[in-house]
Amino acid sequence: MQYVRLGNSGLEVSRICLGTLNFGTPAWRSWVLDEPAARPLFRQAVELGINFFDTADTYSGGEGEVVTGKLLAQFFPGSRREEAVIATKVFNPVDIAFEGDAAATFRRRPNKDGLGRKRILHAVDASLQRLGVDYIDLYQIHRFDPATPLEESLEALHDVVKAGKVRYLGASSMWAWQFAKLQQVAREHGWSRFISMQNHYNLIYREEEREMIPLCRDAGVALLPWSPLARGFLAAQGGAAGEAGSGSARSAADTTTQRFYGRQADLDTRARLHALAAARGESAATLAYAWLLHKGVSAPVVGASQPRQIEEAVRAMAVALTPQEVAELDSGYEPRPVLGHS
Repeated sequence: MQYVRLGNSGLEVSRICLGTLNFGTPAWRSWVLDEPAARPLFRQAVELGINFFDTADTYSGGEGEVVTGKLLAQFFPGSRREEAVIATKVFNPVDIAFEGDAAATFRRRPNKDGLGRKRILHAVDASLQRLGVDYIDLYQIHRFDPATPLEESLEALHDVVKAGKVRYLGASSMWAWQFAKLQQVAREHGWSRFISMQNHYNLIYREEEREMIPLCRDAGVALLPWSPLARGFLAAQGGAAGEAGSGSARSAADTTTQRFYGRQADLDTRARLHALAAARGESAATLAYAWLLHKGVSAPVVGASQPRQIEEAVRAMAVALTPQEVAELDSGYEPRPVLGHS
């Protein structure tokens, strides 16, 4: 396993981060794995040297943090806790709709989401309790909150850092100008700044290369892309335009995949990826992760429901792509509307 400093900080993380969206309770989404089913995947990740784990308070209505915390306590017991880097998020409501309860999606309740002071101070304590830990290594704002003054959000986040409940702050998808403004306001007040950006970035979604990625590189902010395989689209075998799924239980029920991916340009890029993977004797998933690592990201956030998927991600660190191969994978990309900021 390779380890890197997260941005300009002193925090050391594995170059592969295990995402935990699909761990929690299948009552939330049918494709989610419960604790017994998730345990072998956590075990394998730890045995392969992964020390970086990403979750969110909203996953499985909070149960995602519970499962993540229990399993990490088993695999990083006692003093080994210091080796693990636990990342979670705040912004979305926790008691969101469970599968079969579509009406709950529209039942917004006051102070249950966003980045107001009341919400942040409650959310961090709730996450600590669900995770069963004394502190969170990386506390990320899941999205930008235009309804709350920046100063209020940033001061509350700074306070939870100074209280010892959080070690570092991170952010996730937003416009580059919004992130730049957050960093500037924090700098002006002497508050804790963000050391990482978890953004939407993969071979068929590269709009982040325009502004967000150059901004982060210039400021020494780590890149932790979500959906590195385009929700499984890049690993799936070829199909007709619009067939975005990978054949898994999740892809069959995932309407977001069908909305985000499946243009002819996406299919053409996937075909080039699979052809190069076959020529090199690698899986398409491994090559897609390797492409990201060659683009300078710190650690892609990898989702897995099978041991093979973790192995493919870790294997990517050993794959050296030539400039010609990177150019081949880059070719044919067509600009698209921005996706994933909300």
